[in-house]
Amino acid sequence: MTVAVGGFGLSGNPTSLITALRDTGVRDLTLVSNNMGVDGKGLGLLLEAGQVRRVLASYVGENKRFAEQYLDGSLDVEFVPQGTLAERLRAGGAGIPAFYTPTGVGTPVADGKDEATFDGVRAILERGIVADLALVRAHRADGQGNLRYRRTARNFNPLVATAGRVTVAEAETIEADFLDPDDVHTPGIFVQRLVRVEIADKDIEQRTVRHRVDA
Repeated sequence: MTVAVGGFGLSGNPTSLITALRDTGVRDLTLVSNNMGVDGKGLGLLLEAGQVRRVLASYVGENKRFAEQYLDGSLDVEFVPQGTLAERLRAGGAGIPAFYTPTGVGTPVADGKDEATFDGVRAILERGIVADLALVRAHRADGQGNLRYRRTARNFNPLVATAGRVTVAEAETIEADFLDPDDVHTPGIFVQRLVRVEIADKDIEQRTVRHRVDA
């Protein structure tokens, strides 16, 4: 099963849903995410449980377990440039099977991919991503599944939400009434399941130690 997961670093991770997925004991997952969390947090939980077979990600430098599994050959990894990953998710959600991009031309990213030239610019063909399951975290939702994200936790969540055949959202607050249409980031048509956040803690991947200069 292919599972797309929202978040950037640990910001916007659907923590409750990741934990629930781990607790099912399901194995041989293909995960699509900007990164794989850190050791013991976020998607790092699934790595530690040995439940992941393949990863499509942009950045994974904060996870030692990931590095160990990649180097010993137990984890198949496809590194995807960050903008390309975002566009592949957007394309999948929009029903676009593939698109051309100059990003990655002449690098290992282009290996095995069709190439074309547009207005003198070389570009490679990238496939849209459609996941069997998408997991996202919202700040607020209503009973129809309309979602609003909070600040930088918005990151990859809207793209992931559209790219899932089945999308499950966790929300910190589920409103009794409809969200104002102007406040909706992900329309409820993209969301099939909605649960309230069970794990309220919000981990911070890295903290600054530099004193903030007054404006």
